[in-house]
Amino acid sequence: MGTSEKEKHSKPAADRPKHKGGRPKLAVRREREMKIRLSNKEEFYIKMKAKQAGMQTSTWFRAAAQNAKIVPRLSVEDRGLLHMLTGIANNLNQLTKQANIGNLLIIARKCHELLGEIDNALKHFNRDDRQDT
Repeated sequence: MGTSEKEKHSKPAADRPKHKGGRPKLAVRREREMKIRLSNKEEFYIKMKAKQAGMQTSTWFRAAAQNAKIVPRLSVEDRGLLHMLTGIANNLNQLTKQANIGNLLIIARKCHELLGEIDNALKHFNRDDRQDT
């Protein structure tokens, strides 16, 4: 005769594998918590975006943080260059006024100089060392 079902499962406890119930362990355990303050509008916007993506708010927040493009603040040098560009814009405005008066040769020469300065300033802002962080 064969062994009954009861006898098959009556092995000593050391021989049986332990089956703990419950949820399997997570691959990434999130133990840290961050608290931030939001306005009602910001909270609504974030929850709406998460809902549109079909995600929990916390999951959406993590994904948004990982994919965010951060542009560094302007350095002192860059701010100086921006100030210079503002001055150049003012000069161009003055030249436009003079062109309306009729001093065209002087204006053409000054415009050529200003275009060179603008080109140099734009090359500075588009240089490769201003990468995302």
